[in-house]
Amino acid sequence: MGAQDRQRWIIHMDMDAFFASVEQMDDPSLRGKPVIVGGGHRGVVSTCSYEARRYGVHSAMPMGEARRRCPHAACIAPRMKRYAQVSALVRGVLGDFSPLVEMASIDEAYLDATGMERIFGGVEQMGRKLKLAVREASGGLTCSVGAAPVKYLAKIASEQRKPDGLFILYPDNMRAFLQRLPVTAIPGVGPSFVQNLARLGVRTCAHVEQHSRDFWEGRFGKQGA
Repeated sequence: MGAQDRQRWIIHMDMDAFFASVEQMDDPSLRGKPVIVGGGHRGVVSTCSYEARRYGVHSAMPMGEARRRCPHAACIAPRMKRYAQVSALVRGVLGDFSPLVEMASIDEAYLDATGMERIFGGVEQMGRKLKLAVREASGGLTCSVGAAPVKYLAKIASEQRKPDGLFILYPDNMRAFLQRLPVTAIPGVGPSFVQNLARLGVRTCAHVEQHSRDFWEGRFGKQGA
């Protein structure tokens, strides 16, 4: 295939509840139980297990509030050295899947999968093989993988089937997918911005399209654009 004919694919790999998952892996007695990783009574939640999330606990929540919502959770101080060690193991296998890898943080990365079909048999097969390689390299941890023609949507795609998910956003489905996507799923749209959008009656990306780029840029500047 000529370079101009290739379908561009970007993969986003996101470790599931990374810090908490490492703690559960290292201490089997924590598996299946709510785990909150964070700093002290006045700190905030760094990461929590999916068992804790069922009680409404989430990242960046004050630890005091997290303890009130889930008083029986195991609260653990972060072990950044250990998390970095596991992250390095994961990072070590990513280069086997693409020559272009960008670590976005300690627990997530982007891979350019464009033109890799001849090696892996398609983006879906590549995603499955990547998930298996990450699990083996990390000692049993799961990750969620999303793939899309653009980096921005690859990150959104990886959130669709967490935990341990795989979601491929094919070009033919992009418009329909975006039409029903809530604005809360857009990276960078926080609680205050959501409130501003709600005042305009904007709750989905379909609503966003009802206004021009000039409208959004004029209203919210760079964030609006």
